[in-house]
Amino acid sequence: MNETSLAYFLTWTTYGSWLPGDERGWVKWHGGFQQPSEPLRKYTTAKMSEAAITLDQQQRELVDATIRRHCEIRQWFLHALNVRTNHVHVVVTAVGYSPEMVVEQFKAWCTRYLKAPLVNHAHLAKIRQNWWTEGSSRRLIFREADLAATIEYVLDAQDRPRS
Repeated sequence: MNETSLAYFLTWTTYGSWLPGDERGWVKWHGGFQQPSEPLRKYTTAKMSEAAITLDQQQRELVDATIRRHCEIRQWFLHALNVRTNHVHVVVTAVGYSPEMVVEQFKAWCTRYLKAPLVNHAHLAKIRQNWWTEGSSRRLIFREADLAATIEYVLDAQDRPRS
């Protein structure tokens, strides 16, 4: 954890749900926001090793429980968590851990449990290798007001109707 940051705002997507070139735009590693590109989207889609995935309710609940339990074990403070069908948002304070390490641990533990045949759809667990896209969004939160706004966004704002 950065000494001056209060928390991390972490987001990652399910495999294939937001590819480079996507019509919504996309974020390039160290390159910022990129405009849609149909040729790039077609290229990245063709390179996928398996179909895109959306999480069903049982899988979402499993991911939620796994992240909560991991925070308990690590003694990280979980401010907010929202597991969606195609992405996950976490706001967490993890003193002594980089945001990259925190995301890696969350994704790894969630993958382990998602692959467990007793918890998942047996046919899917045996076949699927990729549950998450590479990388993630990792934002540091430095001010209390920003922390409060981020928590509100994660818990409530995504489900509000757009005006």
